[in-house]
Amino acid sequence: MPTRRLGKYLTLASAILLLLATAPGAVATPIVPGAVAAPAASSGTSAASAVEATADTWQPPLSTRGRYVVDADGNRFRLKSANWDGAQGSWTGSGSIDDPANHHAGQNSHGIPLGLDRVPLPQLLSDFHQLGINSIRLPFSNEMIHATAGVPAAAVTANPELRGKTPLQVYDAVVTALTRSGFAVILNNHTNTSRWCCGIDGNERWNSGQSTQQWADDWVFMARRYADDPRVVGADLYNEVRRDVLDDPNWGLGDAHDWYAAAQLAADRILTEADPDLLIVIEGINWTGLPVDGLPHGRPTLTPAHTLSHTLVAAHKLVYSAHFYGYTGPRHSGATGIGETHDARYQDLTRDQLAQVLHDQAFFVSDEANQHFSAPVWISEFGIGAGETGTAARAWSGNITDYFADHDADFAYWPLVGWDGHDDWSLLRYDTAGDRHGVLDQADWRAAAWNRLMSAPSRTGSVDPVPEWDMLATDHGDQVQSLRVRAGGDWDAGATKAVCPDGERLIGLGHSGVRTLCTDVSTGDLRAAGDTRTVVTDERHVPPGGDWASGYTKLQCPAGDFLVGHSRRGGRTSAALCVPAAHAPAGAGRTVWFDRSDNRPVGASGGDFASGDYKGQCADDEYAAGIAFTTRLGSRPGPAALLCRTLN
Repeated sequence: MPTRRLGKYLTLASAILLLLATAPGAVATPIVPGAVAAPAASSGTSAASAVEATADTWQPPLSTRGRYVVDADGNRFRLKSANWDGAQGSWTGSGSIDDPANHHAGQNSHGIPLGLDRVPLPQLLSDFHQLGINSIRLPFSNEMIHATAGVPAAAVTANPELRGKTPLQVYDAVVTALTRSGFAVILNNHTNTSRWCCGIDGNERWNSGQSTQQWADDWVFMARRYADDPRVVGADLYNEVRRDVLDDPNWGLGDAHDWYAAAQLAADRILTEADPDLLIVIEGINWTGLPVDGLPHGRPTLTPAHTLSHTLVAAHKLVYSAHFYGYTGPRHSGATGIGETHDARYQDLTRDQLAQVLHDQAFFVSDEANQHFSAPVWISEFGIGAGETGTAARAWSGNITDYFADHDADFAYWPLVGWDGHDDWSLLRYDTAGDRHGVLDQADWRAAAWNRLMSAPSRTGSVDPVPEWDMLATDHGDQVQSLRVRAGGDWDAGATKAVCPDGERLIGLGHSGVRTLCTDVSTGDLRAAGDTRTVVTDERHVPPGGDWASGYTKLQCPAGDFLVGHSRRGGRTSAALCVPAAHAPAGAGRTVWFDRSDNRPVGASGGDFASGDYKGQCADDEYAAGIAFTTRLGSRPGPAALLCRTLN
């Protein structure tokens, strides 16, 4: 099997030893305090001109508009990226860490980006520009953040100005060099320990060997560290979340293995405590179950987002991501021998089958309309070796790059840099003399697919703003995504609360009260300036003769206000949160009942935001001004009806 990643899955109950190979990707390392001066600028005129050309083509920060990433001017910024690995670590976990033979592909990275021993930074950057990429996914590990020893001189032979620096300080210098050269940098927490991943290696989850609190603290530290560098544009929260020996990760169960909740927590902390300008990249789940025929197992990737999506406190910052390698599959771990099942690998699929699987596992994020989230999808790892001779593997490479090209996809190749004679997966390989080999040489069979991917027609220029759609999920606690509301304190102490992000209004509810739909469709930010808000717990704002839900308790906003949130105590509706509109909407109203069936506009945007629950939703040109519920014996006391009013 390919040597990219080998993981071991053990089942104690059955005493089965299983080898699990997961998609290639390197370990990442978060960093420690103390910035370092940037390395000297490039001396080559060609490199300098490339820097200027790249830097002038986009303006940070990046954000999203529907399926596209855009720059500060609203112009499409397609993530044409590569993974510069090494800072996540390369030790395979057995034998002496000082022996290169015990490092991935015989390459001891010393916990810093690969290649600094062989090539000066300015030349590396010039070569990156020649590839045509505009962004770098830069892995790191939590161990790297806290490392205090300097890297050995041999690790930075070609960059002597970095001698004596800690791995973090070297990482600093690389970030500075990349951003000054015009590249966008996306920080990627690849691993906890500086050990090659991704199997049963202590890096399975964000909280393997550390608490979720420590992991989030490290992310706040990292985001703050580079907050003054506008071309550090993203935080890729964790790499290939997967099963450990005993437990699966999950998406929404509310326990210590809940990746959905952990990502939500880290995203909120990064955006509120460190850098509100960063894109937040959330990868799907890479593996659950035991790779044994007849037992449940597979690669969920982003499929859980169909029914449970993230909502950030900063709009237009969410990016979903997934990884694909030919030797793995939708239900294949990538292993050969022990741990191998009879499921198809991606490279076993026909071109049409592969296209369908890519859509179902990831590209539905950007392909489908009427969803309860607004986000692009970034394939942040894919790759293949230059020495690959297998017919199926080569065909897969052509098929997947064609798919990316045809879908104008955002992507990041794995890996960018390697040692010649060691890692033939690298786009660029350098020998001990610093001479370059790889995909820029037409003798490399991968060049045709790479050139096709880089040169295919792509949307450029201005991208029009699109409506934002967001789901709030209070399955296991509050989801108050409005910073303005948070600043005003707890508005219904002891109750579970849901509040739409700033700039959005509540437009839909599930009958259980657990799921909420928010949007800015048709009107944008409807709220008036100031911090005025009204917590409604009774019918005092229902005007005489205005009983729009006879026999039900009605929590109606004051005239000129609209709903941005609600709360519940157990299953019972507790309160409605209303805020004033900038221009008081006073349109006609109607009652939307949803206690016995779904009641949404035909073709409604926002998708199935409360899967398995009855749902009510106002039309795109309406706002919600009230919630009705009942406490009758035998009836569910959750929301039963919405008062929807037209915006004019």
